[in-house]
Amino acid sequence: MLVDDLKKRLDNVAEVVVVSLGKLNAQKTSQLRHALRKKNIHLQMVKNSLVRKATLDSPLAPAFTKTEGMLAIAWGGEDVVDLTKELDRLASVKDFEGFECRGGALDGAGLDAGDIKRVAKWPTRAEQLSILSGQISGLASTLSGQILSVGGTIAGQISSRVDDLEKSSDGEAPSA
Repeated sequence: MLVDDLKKRLDNVAEVVVVSLGKLNAQKTSQLRHALRKKNIHLQMVKNSLVRKATLDSPLAPAFTKTEGMLAIAWGGEDVVDLTKELDRLASVKDFEGFECRGGALDGAGLDAGDIKRVAKWPTRAEQLSILSGQISGLASTLSGQILSVGGTIAGQISSRVDDLEKSSDGEAPSA
């Protein structure tokens, strides 16, 4: 029954981060949950054996291969980068001393604590879209300039040729 409930909660979850709450008391844990809730991040305490059974045939299973001790899982946020950035930020807050990321799963691959730190340094989805938009705008601007400069050169050459033809035809009678 607990395994089924956990399976339902983690259904359609693509990435998860395994965290240790260390020795946070109830008040600090509540503050942590509140801070995470503001970012639409879920935090749930789990028993290792239950979460292993619940994620057995899912892409989240690698997150729990080497887990031990009292752990919680976090998921949600805008994307995996947003999730890891927020968890990494909170792990460095003095009020939550002892809170740490232990690992996780992303696209069916297991992540260790170092991987979580590296993912937290990636640009978020919004930042990535901004970078991509800038790159596309830059390329479009360059392409437009190149097309216009070549077009201007060709137009100038055509205009010059037309002028030359008009000058040469002014001195001659039109042929019928």
